[in-house]
Amino acid sequence: MGGLMRRVQLSLYVPSPDDALLEAMRELFDPLQRRLIPAHVTLCREDELAGIGLADLGTAFDGRAARPLTLRFGGPEAFQAHGVLLPCVEGAHDFHALRGEAASRRLAPHITLAHPRNPRAPGNRMSNAAVPSEGLTITFRSVRLIEQVDSAPWRTLQEFSLHDP
Repeated sequence: MGGLMRRVQLSLYVPSPDDALLEAMRELFDPLQRRLIPAHVTLCREDELAGIGLADLGTAFDGRAARPLTLRFGGPEAFQAHGVLLPCVEGAHDFHALRGEAASRRLAPHITLAHPRNPRAPGNRMSNAAVPSEGLTITFRSVRLIEQVDSAPWRTLQEFSLHDP
């Protein structure tokens, strides 16, 4: 008999009102993924957080006045069969600076509209991606430590503010 599968990660949840357009697109592209987790950018995956405690995370974000992060996302791109994402086209340098030196891999910041592990939804068509021609510019003012147990929706364990200096 196996135990519960628990995953944790740091994520940048898309704030209101920027989330309205994205959540509408995600409902068309992948309603299952939308129910599991809000629109977000993954900052650090679980293996990068191994051995880091909440106090250390608090120091890394709340304790050092990390600035809000502004990213601009371009038009949709397909990946791995029917996956769809919005790639970051501006702000990746600041994203990697926020991840810090301890981050073990190079992540390309993006927002997932459809995850390829989920069944392809009927609305998963590029014509349903209503991204403005100039892209979407989003400012993230907090980082969330989130957890998923088995296949349940992700939940927030802790939120860290990103402060203007």
